Amino acid sequence: MSTYNYVVTAHKPTNVTHSCVGNFTGPQELNLIIAKCTRIEIHLLTPQGLQPMLDVPIYGRIATLELFRPHGETQDLLFIATERYKFCVLQWDADANEVITRAMGDVSDRIGRPTDNGQIGIIDPDCRLIGLHLYDGLFKVIPFDNKGQLKEAFNIRLEELQVLDIKFLYGCPKPTIVVLYQDNKDARHVKTYEVSLKDKDFVEGPWSQNNLDNGADLLIPVPPPFCGVLIIGEETIVYCSASAFKAIPIRPSITRAYGRVDADGSRYLLGDHSGLLHLLVIAHEKEKVTGLKIELLGETSIASTISYLDNAFVYVGSSYGDSQLIKLNLQPDAKGSYVEVLERYVNLGPIVDFCVVDLERQGQGQVVTCSGAYKDGSLRIVRNGIGINEQASVELQGIKGMWSLRSATDDLYDTFLVVSFISETRILAMNLEDELEETEIEGFCSQVQTLFCHDAVHNQLVQVTSSSVRLVSSTSRELRHEWHAPADYSINVATANATQVLLATRGGHLVYLEIGDGILIEKKHAQLKYDISCLDINPIGENPNFSNLAAVGMWTDISVRIFSLPDLNLITEEHLGGEIIPRSVLLCAFEGIPYLLCALGDGHLLNFLLNTTTGELTDRKKVSLGTQPITLRTFSSKNTTHVFAASDRPTVIYSSNKKLLYSNVNLKEVSHMCPFNSAAFPDSLAIAKEGELTIGTIDDIQKLHIRSIPLGEHARRICHQEQSRTFAICSLKYNQSSTEDSEMHFIRLLDDQTFEFISTYSLDQFEYGCSILSCSFSDDSNAYYCVGTAYVMPEENEPTKGRILVFMVEDGKLQLVAEKETKGAVYSLNAFNGKLLAAINQKIQLYKWMLRDDGTRELQSECGHHGHILALYVQTRGDFIVVGDLMKSISLLIYKHEEGAIEERARDYNANWMSAVEILDDDIYLGAENNFNLFTVRKNSEGATDEERGRLEVVGEYHLGEFVNRFRHGSLVMRLPDSDVGQIPTIIFGTVNGVIGVIASLPQDQYVFMEKLQTNLRKVIKGVGGLSHEQWRSFYSEKKTVDSRNFLDGDLIESFLDLGRSRMEEISKTMNVSVEELMKRVEELTRLH
Repeated sequence: MSTYNYVVTAHKPTNVTHSCVGNFTGPQELNLIIAKCTRIEIHLLTPQGLQPMLDVPIYGRIATLELFRPHGETQDLLFIATERYKFCVLQWDADANEVITRAMGDVSDRIGRPTDNGQIGIIDPDCRLIGLHLYDGLFKVIPFDNKGQLKEAFNIRLEELQVLDIKFLYGCPKPTIVVLYQDNKDARHVKTYEVSLKDKDFVEGPWSQNNLDNGADLLIPVPPPFCGVLIIGEETIVYCSASAFKAIPIRPSITRAYGRVDADGSRYLLGDHSGLLHLLVIAHEKEKVTGLKIELLGETSIASTISYLDNAFVYVGSSYGDSQLIKLNLQPDAKGSYVEVLERYVNLGPIVDFCVVDLERQGQGQVVTCSGAYKDGSLRIVRNGIGINEQASVELQGIKGMWSLRSATDDLYDTFLVVSFISETRILAMNLEDELEETEIEGFCSQVQTLFCHDAVHNQLVQVTSSSVRLVSSTSRELRHEWHAPADYSINVATANATQVLLATRGGHLVYLEIGDGILIEKKHAQLKYDISCLDINPIGENPNFSNLAAVGMWTDISVRIFSLPDLNLITEEHLGGEIIPRSVLLCAFEGIPYLLCALGDGHLLNFLLNTTTGELTDRKKVSLGTQPITLRTFSSKNTTHVFAASDRPTVIYSSNKKLLYSNVNLKEVSHMCPFNSAAFPDSLAIAKEGELTIGTIDDIQKLHIRSIPLGEHARRICHQEQSRTFAICSLKYNQSSTEDSEMHFIRLLDDQTFEFISTYSLDQFEYGCSILSCSFSDDSNAYYCVGTAYVMPEENEPTKGRILVFMVEDGKLQLVAEKETKGAVYSLNAFNGKLLAAINQKIQLYKWMLRDDGTRELQSECGHHGHILALYVQTRGDFIVVGDLMKSISLLIYKHEEGAIEERARDYNANWMSAVEILDDDIYLGAENNFNLFTVRKNSEGATDEERGRLEVVGEYHLGEFVNRFRHGSLVMRLPDSDVGQIPTIIFGTVNGVIGVIASLPQDQYVFMEKLQTNLRKVIKGVGGLSHEQWRSFYSEKKTVDSRNFLDGDLIESFLDLGRSRMEEISKTMNVSVEELMKRVEELTRLH
């Protein structure tokens, strides 16, 4: 039963809804603060660009984000208000590097109609009050006292009911607001009011202005010396103040965002709905406004927010495309644009549709999304883990080890690749044609297995075999010196760096050598109690060529020991527990923090914090990476060092925000890896896997890898067809010509490897693609694409006609095989028992695929079911049909074969406006609705009466805070059947804010355990701004608010892994479970995404 569900974010929101600039983290520090609906990010402006300082979740959907500075403060405070009427004031704590809450509260009213145009939150420039417009006809005031603290809020009646915008005016002796509103004849006007804090009322303001541009919907208050306000319309821009009125005409456009350039407000950047960026200049003489000028600068993403940073750098936040950091140049480029894009920040929002495919056929799902909107529309291929892009490969069996070497100490690039086998060593090098070919290093012994190789100082190379250590010149390639192991003591394991060699022989002898110019000097030797299984002397101190510490892994007592060099004194001994020996140890530093990594023979990895002065090991953590022995190697990518763990589930270990992260590499099994940075293949890796040696580059190191396919048009539906190896999308292109905006709608076919358009079918004028499906029919083996459309006529409220088009892919072309007219919009199509099930307006209709006498085929209506308002979302399983209605929640239908009819079996009688549905299992169905909630309903087959059986019972409720457009069964991670999470069914969802999330149905005992952990975490982890997690996750609609049930917040549970040790122990005490066990159980859940 899928009653118990775990909801977790695989890709955080990327839709930028707000941004502001100010001195938040310090009086001299300039910060950019970005809101992504339910998260805030704080960045610091540095000469190198934007440096992230903090990224935290907010337990609410952000409606207002404003910086302000009360009297007597040296830096700014941040005011946030949420859509559920909570607010908080945040301050930066420089010592702890985090935000603290200065004030918080609730500004909801028990009665009142929420505003249609969204909330407005504004702060008086002189910090006398905060104003909020939350409900029609009311203006809420939160006054400041003279110490900058907030006092009790109160409401003032506002006559204007249809408010479009409200701002505070600058330079007024009393706090004054300017209101842009529409009257009941649809004319637009502005009015000003003084706020009298004493009388708690409005006083008629200094001026007003009637009959503005019909498209006026944005006010920009202008700071001193000019004061007044700019009113931005669709065809005019007006400057208005008590003493002046200036207007200019503009090209018809809808301005979405603005950013002030100068402190005196003489220049503003305006971003419109088609992504054009204009500069608006207020012309003036001696503080008197003489006119307005507007100039086109260039094109950006469609802006939702614009923040001018400094020195012509501008941040453009977008909801419909990638956000950008741009620079405004003094001179235009060849295309006449002054805009230069310096950085792009990926945004998947809005995800209108997506499908889950396994393009590499490796058993790992990838999500292909329809992202963005208008000209910024794109497809995004999202996959978990890090890809290796193969550059070259050669067949080689039985590789036992690999090392790359340079031909001189100062060389930038590697020349040789040493490959070791059980009874020989072969050396490969790049030839002039950039091919790998076999070569010789005369001084190396090639008739035996090499245990270790390394570049050494003085243009030398070191080779360790079971009998000796050889020092070879890298220029002449001749042997310069050899150290021989004593007769009966063959070398088992060895390691080296540029100046040191450490090796272990049979019988537990540890020998330490130093490398001179042409000489190997034996410095020290120690006899240990047991045999040695692995060694490492990777330098992580000040000197990149010399290590003061050695890590040694032991057989028998299963421990790891730290010795000091050069004197080989034992400093630390750490017993690992269990029976499995350490197979690979590594000293490494991530983000300047030294660690010891220790990999065991059963695929587990331990990591410790390492104190480099005392050698002490602390903060032990254990994760399971695979099931086979692991070998660890460092490599660098983009000037950062990472660690590659080679095993049956190869993993890259990296660090972000001082926390170790593990990302799986998209390769089956890797036995050995070494960095190979050659001139032909810079920053590459050499990888030994089953029977072959591959050289490849590595993707950016991150948990999710996203590839963008810009379309320049808006893809709205997508599906994949395995047989033809294609995707089909329904898309629309906006043509913005000077006369009028027109749209063209297409069905496009794309190759599933290159993502190029290979065929296009144009729809009729006014015809929209609403649904798309790949299916086959009974007694016909062909695969077809079926497309459902609607004719959207300007004069109709609801479409009265549409089509179902059936295509076949022949020679990479879309061939129309059949079409069927319908009496409405085809909102959904499903394959159903070899037939086609369509949702058409308020009706569910079943079609069969009939053979005509002439051998062609057609869709023929078999039966249907009425009784919906609009059947928008349909899922099927067996003979059951689950329908998500526009406003009547979820209903369950059944198809009866004998009668050839569809009947309603049960329904949920709540009024939920649905946005997506999915079937979790035979009895439980999942829904998302337009108040950002998720819920599950259960079919009650055991009910005693017909009435009970006819009711779908609500069993789970949860506030996701995201608008879900689509659920799909599938997984983003490799599902290994033997792993603990291999059996847990998952569903992926995509949202308007660009979130990709996973819903996993847990077994009851695991759910109960995690619910207890969540309750304990709520006490330890407090929400930013004092916002309550419990309230945030409660199911919330206009009708009711109820606590969440049978859903767990995976983001909160997984944040357990980021806690410090002391807070982990605090939770472990109340749970009565060891920290190790808790970490293991939470880590298992992180594997779901």
